[in-house]
Amino acid sequence: MILTDREIRNSLEAGQFDILPRPPIDHYSSTTVDLTLSPVLRIYKTPPQGMKQAVDPGQPGFNATRLINSLTDRQDIDPSNGFDLDRGVLILGWTNETVDLKENCRVAARVEGKSSLARVGLGIHVTAPIIHTGFKAPIQLEIINHGPLPICLRRGMRICQLVFEQTLGMPDRAYKGQFLGQTAS
Repeated sequence: MILTDREIRNSLEAGQFDILPRPPIDHYSSTTVDLTLSPVLRIYKTPPQGMKQAVDPGQPGFNATRLINSLTDRQDIDPSNGFDLDRGVLILGWTNETVDLKENCRVAARVEGKSSLARVGLGIHVTAPIIHTGFKAPIQLEIINHGPLPICLRRGMRICQLVFEQTLGMPDRAYKGQFLGQTAS
């Protein structure tokens, strides 16, 4: 069951889950709430010419965060000019907001792109839309430009929307994965 805007706000007020800072009223639609883009991005480095690289997630001890940090550089979005995302380029970003889906809240969420951005070619998450019960952190976004022109990303712009869904019961195991408590860095 998907929560409506009223139920999302009521759940926030009742402390069932949290979004900090709280989104203003104009960030809600009938069944979603918009989140905004943090000023921090991770930009993939261009490998040296002639170097062949491959990611092997099946290796024992594989750690996505450690690998991503070694393959990317941190870049802050320029407050005046924004960041022009070229076509065909994948970067990582975060929401300004921290989402806290408490272990006993009986709610999970899905992060989705915004149709207005998708129609110019901006993809916000590649294949990982689920925000699990027990998750507490800003949401990391896999941002790619599928469009024909560069797209200017600005700090604080509405970048994605959350859909909250009531779960049937509470999980035996709340989210304890490697992205719990992640930060924009």
